[in-house]
Amino acid sequence: MRTAQVTRKTAETDITVEINLDGTGRYDNQTGVGFFDHMLDQLARHALIDMKIRAEGDLHIDDHHTVEDTGIALGQALAQAVGDKRGIRRYGDCHLAMDDAQVRCALDLSGRPYLICNLDLPTQKIGSFDCELVREFFQALSTHGGITLHIDRLHGFNSHHIAEAAFKAVARALRIALETDPRTSDAIPSTKGAL
Repeated sequence: MRTAQVTRKTAETDITVEINLDGTGRYDNQTGVGFFDHMLDQLARHALIDMKIRAEGDLHIDDHHTVEDTGIALGQALAQAVGDKRGIRRYGDCHLAMDDAQVRCALDLSGRPYLICNLDLPTQKIGSFDCELVREFFQALSTHGGITLHIDRLHGFNSHHIAEAAFKAVARALRIALETDPRTSDAIPSTKGAL
């Protein structure tokens, strides 16, 4: 079973993440940040990763620590659950349209974190959610999941649509990359023999 549970407790946050990479996309995410929960639900549903997240953070200050630390814990859980990456496809990509927005994602579960995030959200807020936290989440996920992650907005003028398209595109690309390749189900997908 490709599952993991990670707990991260700091002076700012207390977070538990449980995932099953071979799930059906069931989700139960409660971070105290409504829009962020909605995005995590999209990530789980479209990646077909069962995901349960509980986060308590210093929301009286702002949402930053909760969002970033959730990305850290989720990245750690992904890295733990995928293990040595034997048999996975490794690479994934997606062009995703959502109304006015089109977002492209390409990723590599390389073990070498790198983020390119060109979303250029046109507003500073989506409701009460700070738009800059979209990038902060993906930076934490990439760094702690060991993911080379490229996300680009091709079109879009509605910040909600762009952000949601980004989460869904990342989810779909993750789904592809995490799938077992039946032609190489017992091999590490690298000429180096390790990832």
